[in-house]
Amino acid sequence: MAGRTPVWLDVDTGHDDVFAILLAARHPNLDLLGISSSYGNAEQKYTTNNTSAVLSAVGRPDIKVYPGATKPFCREFIGPPEIHGDTGLAGTSLLPQPVSNIVRDVNFLVAARDAIMAQPARTAWFVVTGPCTNAALLFAAFPEVVDHLAGLSIMGGAVGGDFCPQVSKEFGKTLGQSEGFGNETPWAEFNIYCDPEAAHAIFSNPKLAAKTTLVTLDLTHQCLATKDVRARILGPGEPSPLRGFLHEILHFFAQSYVEWFDVHEGPPLHDPLAVAALFGYDSGIFEEDGDRYGIQVVTDGAHSALDSVRGQVGRTVLTKLDARSDGLAAGVRVPRKLHTNSFWDVLEKCAEIADKGPQPVST
Repeated sequence: MAGRTPVWLDVDTGHDDVFAILLAARHPNLDLLGISSSYGNAEQKYTTNNTSAVLSAVGRPDIKVYPGATKPFCREFIGPPEIHGDTGLAGTSLLPQPVSNIVRDVNFLVAARDAIMAQPARTAWFVVTGPCTNAALLFAAFPEVVDHLAGLSIMGGAVGGDFCPQVSKEFGKTLGQSEGFGNETPWAEFNIYCDPEAAHAIFSNPKLAAKTTLVTLDLTHQCLATKDVRARILGPGEPSPLRGFLHEILHFFAQSYVEWFDVHEGPPLHDPLAVAALFGYDSGIFEEDGDRYGIQVVTDGAHSALDSVRGQVGRTVLTKLDARSDGLAAGVRVPRKLHTNSFWDVLEKCAEIADKGPQPVST
């Protein structure tokens, strides 16, 4: 579709991934090429079905879903977070049944490679909202994709300290955590913790890092689905099936954050911000500061409940890089300031488009 940014979405569909799918499938400037599923918020068999069902809910059953990794590249499967329930989308009675858009006879790596390489060079984006396993496998198996991509956007990592002081101080205290500001351990965010080796493979590739935007918890905790936001999503009068579904998702997610993190104002909506990175700087959702970072992922330590065994595995350590003399980008772009109202305006518009139709067909 002329003038639209092609995007391949990689998800572990839990509650916040629903809104990433809504944005990718319904933003007027995006052309969703396909979706690969991963373990993460639930087992892959559940996230695959969830993804198909959500595409049906947003009126895009034409988009194909390709089952991806069932475990980290070189570690054992880590149990999914309880905040999403066993299936990844607990707490809703309005989720449609999966449709016939799940493709099991084509490897997800081949499907993603072919879809991206079919686009003009440096126009397509790859967006990751779960563990980095699928992305790392794609770039290792088909390195030509790295040069062909316009960009890579990842929701993952946590910095803490004074990186986003208005958020880190408040939520670091609320979550009872230290300067690391993680949500899986005091140091590590869940997606990176799941497969730190996969994340390391991406951030240590200079060509890929220069095309990467990393959306950390420091940014996503500026995007709270407050009661007012949830009421806005539901809308006045009798809600459409989609809006009822979205409201149920946010209501359950909000209860989970009260129960597990003692956060009462509203749950942070992590994953859709990785999709918003494709247009967020141009539309004023993200504030540009021009900084680039080298990112080291701590891979020492085992997945364990014991601090002495686990250490800081999965921690993302950022080092600010000097600007290159040739003007070319180096290092990873890490947004630090979100204009939240602008983001909710875009999400609302995508919900309106999904409610109205007609349904566009991906090319």
